[in-house]
Amino acid sequence: MAAPDVTGSGPPLTENDAEDLLRCICFKTGPPRLIGVELEWLVHDLHVPQLPVAPTRLERAFAGLRTLPLGSALTFEPGGQLELSSPPAASLTECIDSTAADLATVRTALRASGLALTGFGHDPWHPPRRLLREPRYDAMEAYFQRTGPAGRSMMCSSASVQVCLDAGHEEPGPLGLGRRWQLAHLLGAVLVAAFAHSPAGSGRPTGWRSTRQALWAQLDPVRSLAPPFGTEPRAGWTAHVLDTPVMCVRTADGPWAVPERLTFRDWIRDGTRWGAPRPPVRADLEYHITTLFPPVRPRGHLELRMIDAQPGEDGWMVPVAVTTALFDDPEATETAYRTVKPLAETAGPQPAPRNPLWLGAARHGLTDPELHGAAVSCFAAALEALPRIGAAPSVQDAVAAYYDRYVLRGRCPADDFSIGSKFSSELSGKEISS
Repeated sequence: MAAPDVTGSGPPLTENDAEDLLRCICFKTGPPRLIGVELEWLVHDLHVPQLPVAPTRLERAFAGLRTLPLGSALTFEPGGQLELSSPPAASLTECIDSTAADLATVRTALRASGLALTGFGHDPWHPPRRLLREPRYDAMEAYFQRTGPAGRSMMCSSASVQVCLDAGHEEPGPLGLGRRWQLAHLLGAVLVAAFAHSPAGSGRPTGWRSTRQALWAQLDPVRSLAPPFGTEPRAGWTAHVLDTPVMCVRTADGPWAVPERLTFRDWIRDGTRWGAPRPPVRADLEYHITTLFPPVRPRGHLELRMIDAQPGEDGWMVPVAVTTALFDDPEATETAYRTVKPLAETAGPQPAPRNPLWLGAARHGLTDPELHGAAVSCFAAALEALPRIGAAPSVQDAVAAYYDRYVLRGRCPADDFSIGSKFSSELSGKEISS
């Protein structure tokens, strides 16, 4: 693969150019057909996960993984988290089966090095530690340090299940772009609560069932937010991208510039006034999009980013199956939309993930009565839809078991984890320590 162009070659963008590009490249419509998943994992010692793993040991193990014959793309996050990104699949079964096969291959190779993949949304034992030294991550850390420690924790200590679904039809209806965009943001809080699995950090409880989601809410005021609710998807996202501060200006030599308070729109209009060394080009806009971390990121398809990494070897399959069923089966989509639409009144005008609904989901999980009721209805609809979309019986059984163990009881995986005998009683009332 050719190295990305970081020199700014090409014609400078105008505002109209940027708006046209964003409308074209971020929402590609048509019948929902393809499914994908991006799985992030923490990597711990196989036998004693509480012990830190030496960077050299991780590097040796990761070098071996790069030679494996995988169908998924294998990458690594700044803190040494491992990510597998599946290719687009034509069905839920194909997506799950191919990803599971790659995961088994990776796990076997790591086991030979005495390492294991661990499914927590936030590392419960170790403080943030950055291992990758690349210009992107140097710039990202410098940028986030201006607003506090949450950015470093997000970069180095978090992991997720990111479900990727087609944007939907251009026309209105259950599978239309506008409905799916709204559903993603309304259902997101339910998914946060139902799959919360990050109640600790640095060896102590944080007071949140999803510490990972709490960190997203603490990042800079714009970068991790959703566009205002109710706006037309293309118009809302386009304005959001252009009015978000630029994280970095890439250069061929030396560290990348990290400007202050320079939005992409400002950069187009008169970046030199803000200290930008050159005008932006198309490659800069495409890169800028990758530095935005909203709960739902349109990349042609919709990338749902709000779900914590899940416990066990196969726990990730449940959120993939549930989310796919609720988005791609028209009957389940209608049920889910009618269920979660009233939650918009609870959410208030503040965008996700900073509104009360999302913060409540991160802190309280399914002990919140509104979220519990919504989760019960949505999971029931997903269970009915799974046979219709061709889910394997084993996947249907896994979702049913999760529904019985957690959702019906108002619980989430975070409620199973404990650090000492007092952990459960400490889950309420404490603020996050980053």
